[in-house]
Amino acid sequence: MRSGWLLCDGDVVCALEIAESFGERLKALRGRTTCEGGLHLDGVRSVHTAGMKFAIDVAFLNEDLTVLRLARLKPWRLALGRMGVRSVLQTEAGSLERWGVQVGDQMVIRLMA
Repeated sequence: MRSGWLLCDGDVVCALEIAESFGERLKALRGRTTCEGGLHLDGVRSVHTAGMKFAIDVAFLNEDLTVLRLARLKPWRLALGRMGVRSVLQTEAGSLERWGVQVGDQMVIRLMA
């Protein structure tokens, strides 16, 4: 997985892991007991929490990384995106609200060198 930073309105929101392969996306947060920062999954339009040990927040993003929808999922739940969703951002439950992320916000990903 690659690492980087997630920004919103020019401000750093959190450290970010970027899952690039199918295998990385498949494992994602499974088996962890917490999630510090965020996880970006490109090419994903729906999210499930089967096998997860904690609740997560999910931001559904379009191709420009604009937030289209927000959801909070307890373990063993499913959330579907909607038309235009091209990727998702997963964080520990409560993080998106604490960071002030809202529908319509434009996110930016900065990769570490």
